[in-house]
Amino acid sequence: MKHKPKSFRMDNLNKSIEKHYLKEGLYEDIVSRLKEQGTDLHKVKRSDISGADEFHVRGAVVSKELAKSVNLYEASVLDVGCGLGGPCRMLADDYNCQATGIDISHEYIRTAKELSKLVKLERKTTFIQGDATRLPFEDNSFDVIWTQHVQMNIPNKKKFYSEISRVLKAGGYFLYYDIFKKGKEEVDYPMPWASTSDLSFLFKEDEMDSFLTQLGLTKEQSTDQTQAGIEFFNALVAKMKEFGPPKMGLNVLMGETTKPKLMNLLAYLKSGGLELKSGVYKNETGVNIDLLKKGGLV
Repeated sequence: MKHKPKSFRMDNLNKSIEKHYLKEGLYEDIVSRLKEQGTDLHKVKRSDISGADEFHVRGAVVSKELAKSVNLYEASVLDVGCGLGGPCRMLADDYNCQATGIDISHEYIRTAKELSKLVKLERKTTFIQGDATRLPFEDNSFDVIWTQHVQMNIPNKKKFYSEISRVLKAGGYFLYYDIFKKGKEEVDYPMPWASTSDLSFLFKEDEMDSFLTQLGLTKEQSTDQTQAGIEFFNALVAKMKEFGPPKMGLNVLMGETTKPKLMNLLAYLKSGGLELKSGVYKNETGVNIDLLKKGGLV
C-alpha cells in the first residue's frame, strides 16, 4: 500500500482544522447580535466586538498586556493565526501599526476584513488566508510577529517557528501567548482548538525555546499566565450561571460546544496538565536564511 505524499496529508489536515473552526455566516451573526443590543452600525467600536474577535483565554485584556512588552508604535506587525483580527485592529488603532493577519480559515479572514470595515480600520489592517508553515511574505518583512493560541494545531513546529524567524527583521521581536503541555498525562478532548486528538499537537514551552534558540532568537522574558487564566474562567463561569451566555462572547464562534470545551481546558489548567505562557524573543542579528535553506526549513 502506497503512503500518501506529505503535502497531501498536510492539505487534508489543514482542511480538517479549518472545518473544526468553521461557522458559516460568522460576520452576519455578529452584526445581528450588535443590532439586538441596539448598537448603531455606523458607530461600532472595537470594544463592541472584542468579546468575539479575540479568540484566546482572557481575550482583549491579555492582548493589551502583550502589546506593552515591546515598543510597538508604528511597527509593521504580523499576527500568525489571527482569527477574526481583533489584535490586529487593536495594534492598528492604539499603536498606529500597519497590522497584517494570516489565518487558515477562509471564513475567519472574510469576517476579519468585514469587521475592520465596520470599525473603519480597513486601511491599516490586511488579512490573508494562508498556511502558517508557508508564509507568503519576503524574508525580513516585519518588525514584530506575534501569535496567540495557534501552534497547538500545527504538527511541524520547526517549520512553523522557522517561517516566523525568516520573515522577522533583524532587531525585531517575536511575541507569543500560548497553551503548552506541562505534565505527562494525556489530554482528553474536546478543547477549543480541537474536538479530537488528531487535530491537536501539544508540546512544552522548553521545546519551543529550543527551536527558537537554534534559529538565533534570544529570550527576553517569559510569564506564567496560568493562574490569571484560571481566574478568568472562574469569573466567566460564575457570570454565565447568573446571566447565561454573553451576547458577544466566544460562544459566537463555538456555539453549543463552548461550555464543554472551556470547562475541559480549565480542568487541565487547574490540574497542571496544561499551562498558559506568554513571552518575548528578540532577533538580535537577523536569521541566516542560507542556513535555514540548507537545513530544509524554508
